[in-house]
Amino acid sequence: CLWTLAAILKETLKDAPVPRAGFVKKLLAPLDAVLEGFYNAILLHHFDSHHCTSPYSEATNDLISFIDLLEALLASRVELELPLRCQRILFLKVSYILNIISSTIPYVIKKKFILLLKKCVLYKSREDDRGGSLLLQTPSLCEDMLVLSKAVLQVVNLTWLNQLTLSGKSSYFGSSEAAPGHDSQGVSDQTVLRALSLVVLKALEFKIHNSATEAEIK
Repeated sequence: CLWTLAAILKETLKDAPVPRAGFVKKLLAPLDAVLEGFYNAILLHHFDSHHCTSPYSEATNDLISFIDLLEALLASRVELELPLRCQRILFLKVSYILNIISSTIPYVIKKKFILLLKKCVLYKSREDDRGGSLLLQTPSLCEDMLVLSKAVLQVVNLTWLNQLTLSGKSSYFGSSEAAPGHDSQGVSDQTVLRALSLVVLKALEFKIHNSATEAEIK
């Protein structure tokens, strides 16, 4: 079901731009509350990292499918002038994802979540792409980015970064194992390191630009 919904959304975004908004709203509006409840259930209430110890487990595959759906929901957000709750959930409840990233989950899930956060901080509304004001044209996006930025900066200000490992197995043609004689120990994942750094920097930038007082900026 997760895969099917994500696939329909992705295919819809490839169609002509005029009828897309109506179809996206027609598809997602009845599922709005359901998808938010599903988000809460999967990432907060029923998530157990002990079930995701292997990158090949059913629980891991389910979580990967859910990440793909979240990515499709983020991409579909630009189609609606007033985004649905399920399209904003990534921003409004990003703390669930931050907690999972620092848990003992397979590296493939951790990497996908970090790259998804990168897409969030780089997200642009249709008006922003046309050169319009991000704050004036899309107040919901401004509000969502402030929530996301605050959550990211809060965990970074604690020990969140120190809990992260960035040394997943390197990928090779036909295998994820290093060839004989090649030691991959201690090699950090530069893609994830760059993405994580960008998330922190963009959160800091957005927070500073939208802080009311000099004391808050400091």
